Amino acid sequence: MRAKMAEMEIVEANKGKSAVVDATGAIAGRLASHLAKRLMQGETIVVVNAERALITGSPSAIKARYDFKTTVGTRRKGPFPSRMPHLLLKRTVRGMIPYQRPNGRAALKRLTCHIGVPPQLSKEKIEKIEDAIRPVESGMTFQEISRFLGKDIGVKPTG
Repeated sequence: MRAKMAEMEIVEANKGKSAVVDATGAIAGRLASHLAKRLMQGETIVVVNAERALITGSPSAIKARYDFKTTVGTRRKGPFPSRMPHLLLKRTVRGMIPYQRPNGRAALKRLTCHIGVPPQLSKEKIEKIEDAIRPVESGMTFQEISRFLGKDIGVKPTG
């Protein structure tokens, strides 16, 4: 009971806090776990450049995993997974939140992901999660995965 009350106090203390996070070059799993922890504490988070987050591993294994996710099930009954890069990142964060419980559902509603940087957020202070940025030998960005799945978002690749 005390732990639950302490958790509620933390959520109330962070209720007005908000942050804008840049996902450029960040490993998706590390970024998602960091965001999930902050969301569960009551913080409102906006992620920009979500298409530039990285999935590590061999590109063939990554493609096979995401291809399976889109082909499993039936066309009529689903599931219908998203192919947009910002929604792929949001789904990754959702996997680290107890989203079927009321507090997890509220936490997920406090997360917003964007492709690129919207004009209204360009003047905001954008922070980078240094724990999520690591040197990567091989991998793919969410933008490359999205293109592979057949959803071209029209953002020019960098580099």
